[in-house]
Amino acid sequence: MGARAPRRRAPGDAPLTAVEGAATFPSRRDYHDAVSRLRDEGFEMCLDLCAVDYLSHFGRRLPPEVSPERFEVVVQLVSVSGRRRVQVRVQVPESDPVLASLWDLYPGVEAMEREAFDMVGIRFAGHPDLTRILMPEDWEGHPLRKDYGVGRVPVQFKDAPGPR
Repeated sequence: MGARAPRRRAPGDAPLTAVEGAATFPSRRDYHDAVSRLRDEGFEMCLDLCAVDYLSHFGRRLPPEVSPERFEVVVQLVSVSGRRRVQVRVQVPESDPVLASLWDLYPGVEAMEREAFDMVGIRFAGHPDLTRILMPEDWEGHPLRKDYGVGRVPVQFKDAPGPR
């Protein structure tokens, strides 16, 4: 199976910045269009979508033109037919943690976006049912945020058995 030629960018297409040939870093504004172009280039499967909280790690490796934000959404796209994989990393600010939903491009991301919303607090504009998926509906906060307080649930331990 021959390698697929990369799609030529149209004059109005926003550039995708790659690091080590494996990741692209579109802006929040260009995120949905960038993923749509990747889908059109043959990336037919969204393998994973997750959110990361970099509260105390702003010194991570990013291209010079990408300014770090507290949150990052990471999307793994796969071209099964072309045997290729690409990672899309988008910076999401703490002051406005909203990103366009990919549900219209990859319907399978519905649950992944709900989990990112539930655990980290990223809202996905255009999502068909952005409700909690793991925590109860009345739960306050987002447990995977680095500043989320650790609860004090009393744990009772049984006595360890003696020598046998």
